Amino acid sequence: MPIRYVINTALILIFLVVGNIVMQGGVLSGANNQLVIQIGIFIALAVSLNLVTGYLGQLPLGHAGFMAVGAYTAAIFWNSVVATESGALLAPAGPMLVAGIVLAGIVAAIFGIIIGIPALRLRGDYLAIITLGFGEIIRVLITRLDWLTNGAMGMFVPEHFSFQRRAFEFSPFLVVYLAVILTCTVIHMLMKSRHGRAILSIRENEIAAESCGIKTTYYKVLAFAVSAFFAGVAGALFAGNLGFLNPETFGFMQSIDILMIVVLGGMGSMIGSVIAAAILTSLPVIMQFLAQYRMVIFALMLIIVMIFKPSGLMGNYDFSLSRILEKFISWLKRPKNRGEAGAESGE
Repeated sequence: MPIRYVINTALILIFLVVGNIVMQGGVLSGANNQLVIQIGIFIALAVSLNLVTGYLGQLPLGHAGFMAVGAYTAAIFWNSVVATESGALLAPAGPMLVAGIVLAGIVAAIFGIIIGIPALRLRGDYLAIITLGFGEIIRVLITRLDWLTNGAMGMFVPEHFSFQRRAFEFSPFLVVYLAVILTCTVIHMLMKSRHGRAILSIRENEIAAESCGIKTTYYKVLAFAVSAFFAGVAGALFAGNLGFLNPETFGFMQSIDILMIVVLGGMGSMIGSVIAAAILTSLPVIMQFLAQYRMVIFALMLIIVMIFKPSGLMGNYDFSLSRILEKFISWLKRPKNRGEAGAESGE
């Protein structure tokens, strides 16, 4: 087991180091750099939604609302640490960047608990409708609270925390993908724990799970709060990457786009969400010459996947390096041919 952790850690470090070198070295164009950052943000959004949709078996349609809460919380906090007159920072940029991202997740999680306690007592279509309503309420509140969010005029992110401006002191790639790795790791560890098994049991049969003593309401709210937390973190990253927030960005269609990634990748598959996020985020850039037919191509792709692979691209399969290593070692130890097998049996 320690060797597996060492291998996983080494691969993650290699990915971060190589990716940062590529991003900072000018290997990719500015548009492609922006695309890589955007893919990371939508991976975090899809994986966090998959916790509720795939693992818990519920259907919320207000994920963009938690993303909006996180984005505006981070933007308001970052603006508060910038001096009004001089524009200088009142505190070091690094800790304030991290504090804004964490605060965004915490506030989004609080909203998740407030919404989840009444909403998760419902099931199926009723849950989808009420979460859709809550998502729209959040967007309308952001629009109306001019004194806090600048309303429909939108809100700028200070240049000290904007990924796209030269004043940003950190590598956007490292910031975003460290958050992505943390999101995937925490959700993976949660699902491998007894709490994760309780969440899966609710998905399989809620009545049977409750009859076995599992506190279904508690675990529903827990999954909803964790999902909202990481949606808020992704919202803060979205704010830093975009540099300007508009309430209309977080409408109903944003929630549908995130849900579409989860469904395409496979509900209950983390690696499926990662692959689908990369595909669906990259397609608009790849198909710029077919911009007017983009939504038609998206719809056709979803129809084809639902016809031939209703469970999504990866179904409920989750990538496991340990499992691959075990199969590889077993293959190495297996006799190569009948001669070797006979020699081993003779010995």
